[in-house]
Amino acid sequence: VQLQASGGGLVQAGGSLRLSCEASGRTFRPLLMGWFRQAPGKEREFVACINISGNSDIEDSVEGRFTISRDNAKNTAYLQMDSLKPEDTAVYYCAAAGVRRLTRNSDSYRDWGQGTLVTVSS
Repeated sequence: VQLQASGGGLVQAGGSLRLSCEASGRTFRPLLMGWFRQAPGKEREFVACINISGNSDIEDSVEGRFTISRDNAKNTAYLQMDSLKPEDTAVYYCAAAGVRRLTRNSDSYRDWGQGTLVTVSS
């Protein structure tokens, strides 16, 4: 599966961005799609995931500000990011897994996109 992430950019604190991740290359739909991020000098961390049934999990620090969704017909997952903070600055990666169970473990995700940079200025 190839994953193409898009939607990153530069935004002021308090602003919004919507990231998209389109999966292609196979005829099946990824059972689980997730978003991770990696800030400069930090390890990659889980942000949110959603399975093909629409069940989702979201990391505590972004809950209430970020929303994950997906369009199964388009094989695309979205991450709506509102009330952005400078600490949200990172490269955001989308990932896909062949399991339905929600997981925050990056090792469970088989396919990864190239990442899209989100920069939030203060």
